[in-house]
Amino acid sequence: MKILEEKENNLLNRKEIKVIVDAAKNPNFAEIAKDLAGHFKVDESLVKVKKIKGKFGMGTFLITALIYKTAEEKEKQNKVKAKKK
Repeated sequence: MKILEEKENNLLNRKEIKVIVDAAKNPNFAEIAKDLAGHFKVDESLVKVKKIKGKFGMGTFLITALIYKTAEEKEKQNKVKAKKK
């Protein structure tokens, strides 16, 4: 795991991270969240993986993720609004 970018966003109480991961097959969101939680020493429930981007045949994947400071902040920022009919 190689960290490309790590920004602290104090307004939204989170870290914004871009990481490159080497893997033989496509990693899933749960695996990446577990790896990031272990690397940054936070609870796995505070990690939100936004995007996993890979190129065909390369074996490297660009991961974009957010690590929140509290579960309440994660819940507040990730509310899903219902569509109006």
